[in-house]
Amino acid sequence: MRDPFQNPFPTSDTARHSIWEMLVTRDIDAFLSADWSLVAVDFVEDGFIGVDGKRETSPDAWRLSFPSLADYRDEWLRQARDFAGQAFAEDARTAIFTTTTLEDIEINGDRALARKKFDGGIRKADGSYDVLKWQTVYYCRLHEGRWKICGFTGYLPNPMGSN
Repeated sequence: MRDPFQNPFPTSDTARHSIWEMLVTRDIDAFLSADWSLVAVDFVEDGFIGVDGKRETSPDAWRLSFPSLADYRDEWLRQARDFAGQAFAEDARTAIFTTTTLEDIEINGDRALARKKFDGGIRKADGSYDVLKWQTVYYCRLHEGRWKICGFTGYLPNPMGSN
């Protein structure tokens, strides 16, 4: 069984290792603390684009919900604050790490395609279960000496063949 906190890429694979740290460890920790400043440096603002797949398999349903980084930041903060206001019956950090998989990162020159998947959930204090089951494809590039996110297509079904 995999250790959900362990980066699956060796430090010798600098690109994949750093992309995993950015998209998993830093993203989860920033989200849990609802602190955008922890991940702000991980984005390329100029030309950023975010597509909301609305958990639909058909691209006809997808929407350009985040035409700028500011639009995405605002939604990210809204979701993080909403999450922070909930009560859970288990450690939220452990639950999110356990549901998160990022093992497929394609590098082509100074560009990368990273496929992050969520498959699981988190038990809430009221006895309900919040299902975390979607995936995001991140578009990354080497920018100013480090890997950064320049866009994504997210909130896609996981697996893609189902809604």
